[in-house]
Amino acid sequence: MPRLVAAPTRIPVPGGKTIDEYVGRVTTGTPEVSVAHMIAPAGWEEPAQTPEFDEITVVLRGTVRVEHDGGSLDVPAGQAVITYKGERIRYSTLDEGAEYVAVCLPAFGPDLVNRED
Repeated sequence: MPRLVAAPTRIPVPGGKTIDEYVGRVTTGTPEVSVAHMIAPAGWEEPAQTPEFDEITVVLRGTVRVEHDGGSLDVPAGQAVITYKGERIRYSTLDEGAEYVAVCLPAFGPDLVNRED
């Protein structure tokens, strides 16, 4: 039977970025996949991480920069990027910020992201 998700859960994070989870461990108790809508301000960045999940990022507005061991990749609106579990990556935005949707397989969890301090 279909299950309506009437509203996302806002996941608190520092740095001015908003994360609204529609499907995942917090909102629906779904460990297999998470789907979240994110808005990151201009110049936002987070620490490098080596997640235990694959992540598909679809950029709706602005540009998301993905730094990886081989260099960096700028993903503008209308494009997507796939990062794979076990890869060391770092996300940031450029001068205009970004709005994007992230799909994580398995679902995102703070214990699975392995952020560097």
